[in-house]
Amino acid sequence: MPSGLEAPTGGNRYDAALADALEGLGVVVDRRLAAGRWPAGTAPDREHLAALLAGPDPVLADGLVACGAPDAVAAAVHGGTPVHVLVHLPLALETGLDAAGREALDALERASLGAATGVVATSRWAAAHLRRHHGLAAVAVATPGTEPAPPAAGSAPPRLLQLASVVPRKDQLGVVEALAQVRDLAWTADLAGAVDADPAYVDRVRAGIDSHGLGDRVRLTGPLAGEALEAACDAADLVLLPSHAETWGMAVTEGLARGVPAVVGRGTGAEEALGRAPGGDLPGAVVTPGDPVALAAAIRDLLGPGRERAITAAKARRATLSSWRDTARDVLSAIS
Repeated sequence: MPSGLEAPTGGNRYDAALADALEGLGVVVDRRLAAGRWPAGTAPDREHLAALLAGPDPVLADGLVACGAPDAVAAAVHGGTPVHVLVHLPLALETGLDAAGREALDALERASLGAATGVVATSRWAAAHLRRHHGLAAVAVATPGTEPAPPAAGSAPPRLLQLASVVPRKDQLGVVEALAQVRDLAWTADLAGAVDADPAYVDRVRAGIDSHGLGDRVRLTGPLAGEALEAACDAADLVLLPSHAETWGMAVTEGLARGVPAVVGRGTGAEEALGRAPGGDLPGAVVTPGDPVALAAAIRDLLGPGRERAITAAKARRATLSSWRDTARDVLSAIS
């Protein structure tokens, strides 16, 4: 796993929850932390990773780390250690990359996944992308689980919640533009996530909030964890995740676990996470990424005429969510 697990990213939270669930199934788990600013690790970082990948027991390596060091993966497999790479987000799908950077990351990822014993993705969407994009014969799927949670209490006025690092891929700027179009409705919004990954983009988001006069209604809270995260989820009435690219969207299923509908980006893994209620109803809305007009229309509907329908569907979808123990079983099956 990458070091810096205190950062409440989806990948870090997945890794920690998976390790706990595996131990709950009686599996002996050795948690190894790879220092470095991955996937662009330094030569010493890669040397350290090569030592961490030493077996003989099977290794499940976080893709952020493993995809930055294909030689280390290949050497471990050649030495007899089964190395399975867990891909949270295909590296080239991150926004903010220039063409050369995207191609370089793509090449590293292709080499690492090709050298690995096996590949595990966190959604069917991601598995299909990896098979198609890298020509892989098979990619296993282990979707994120959820923990049982009481129904959200919600807020008055309704609280909108986006749980995501403030980066272009998550499109907080588009969210602000959409919120400016529904300012006639009663609501508040929390954009909760790390603000240190792309300071220039954060400045643009803050400027957008100010220019639309939304400073008293929209908050950039920074990252949330522990009790603060639980409180934010309990206060939420609608989850927003209209990302340009998303492998899954744990914030969506964690909201659904509390009966909270969500708006997600069409054609992303978040659409898979949203799913449908057993009767076929959508527990929220699906919009085209990068279209603040469509996002505003969805918010207007889900705070108005479509609200009860979406809440009913979210509560029904809640009963169909998988657990982290299910995730652990899927991972064990892939490794076996």
